[in-house]
Amino acid sequence: MKHLKKHSIKQEIALIFITVMAGTIILCWVINNSFLEKFYIQNKKNAIKDAYYRMNEVLANGDITSEEYDLELRKTCDMYNIGLLVIDAASNTVKSNTRDADKLMRRLYDNFFKPGSDMNYLDVGNNYYLANVMDKSTYTEYLEMWGVLDNGNLFLIRSPIESIRDSVKLSNQFLAYVGFIATVISAALIWFVTTRITRPIMELKNISEQMTKLNFETKYESRGQNEIDLLGRHINELSSTLERTISELKTANNELQRDIEKKEQIDEMRKEFLSNVSHELKTPLALIQGYAEGLVEGINDDDIESRNFYCEVIIDEAGKMNTMVKKLLDLNQLEFGKDVVTMERFDITALIRNFIASAEILISQNEVKVRLEEPEPIYVWADEFKTEEIIRNFFSNAMNHVSGDRIIEIKYQLIEQESANKVRIRVFNTGEPIPEESLAHIWEKFYKVDKARTREYGGSGVGLSIVKAIMESMNQRYGVINYTNGVEFWFELETK
Repeated sequence: MKHLKKHSIKQEIALIFITVMAGTIILCWVINNSFLEKFYIQNKKNAIKDAYYRMNEVLANGDITSEEYDLELRKTCDMYNIGLLVIDAASNTVKSNTRDADKLMRRLYDNFFKPGSDMNYLDVGNNYYLANVMDKSTYTEYLEMWGVLDNGNLFLIRSPIESIRDSVKLSNQFLAYVGFIATVISAALIWFVTTRITRPIMELKNISEQMTKLNFETKYESRGQNEIDLLGRHINELSSTLERTISELKTANNELQRDIEKKEQIDEMRKEFLSNVSHELKTPLALIQGYAEGLVEGINDDDIESRNFYCEVIIDEAGKMNTMVKKLLDLNQLEFGKDVVTMERFDITALIRNFIASAEILISQNEVKVRLEEPEPIYVWADEFKTEEIIRNFFSNAMNHVSGDRIIEIKYQLIEQESANKVRIRVFNTGEPIPEESLAHIWEKFYKVDKARTREYGGSGVGLSIVKAIMESMNQRYGVINYTNGVEFWFELETK
């Protein structure tokens, strides 16, 4: 499968905004460079024509030499860099805003009587001409307007085009500098803003990645009421729903597998159960019957010590039978599928830690050293109550067989597989190894490696069978390993 290149949404948003902004600035620069000069020239043409029309208007309504008009004319000419000359029929200067009136007069006469062949006319009216001309004396390009006013006076209005080009050039340079600086500053601001905007999106991405790994512990922390926060709350709800659904599916899957397997085993298990129960109860029943008959027939009422001993044996054997019957009933429930396995997610390290704490008195009485590994929390999928029963049986078995240094160790081993990730819980006790010929039988009901020692601590040979039944009900692996200095029992649970 072809791998697609990953792109950060932050980078994409920032790149889009920066590109749009830079493109806008470049477009403005291109428009300025292409049309600003033409715009300035057109504006200057309009200003020159307005000056002409205003002069005719003043002539019609009053004196062109009035102070009010002088002020108005000066403002217009200064604003648009316009030179103006008005002369009468006797070549006397009527109005001028420049010290070089003689030069303008010569230009006026040349335009009337010696127009150049390269003159570019822009507008021609009844009484005026507007053209783009080159002053050969200074090699400067001008916009010039000349003609006759309504009162018969001659006029010349001109403005240099070079200043326009300089202004356009400076304007474009300024726009380029400002645009570059604005792009850099805006890019930094955009990156900062997009980082803030995309931070919750990246958080949601990380949460979704954890969800694909079936880790539902990470939750989105809402910061407001916008659409992203609403999406975060919905993802939290989805995470909880998925975790609950997976739990239900795992429980249903286990039940289905158990039903398929148990249907074929029920008849054989029933026969085996009856046979084993009858065999295991023979010995304690015989002892109880024998000592009870002894009490009736052979014990003198004055022999209190013997009578008490007989009674203690009967009570002890009855207690062992009661314990055995309870364990057999529990085992019967498991093997016949009557006990429902509820798959849930919990911290196995906390469960074991709490169990060891509850067994402190028993550990102290037996003078046993317990070494408990303390890792980070390890979450597993299993039936919590039955998992505790497994730990209780393994620990009880270790307590009954510990010797030598009298050490019990509980360790954890994480196992990564392609199909699933698991943790192996190991319970080790120092002492004698299990004989090799007995390893294959220790999980069978009522099997006892050392029958004399088993009777000494009241063992029934059912504890490991219960472990086997529980582990098979959860479809998980278990086992035992011999060492030169002891024995290790282990079982595995899924972490995902």
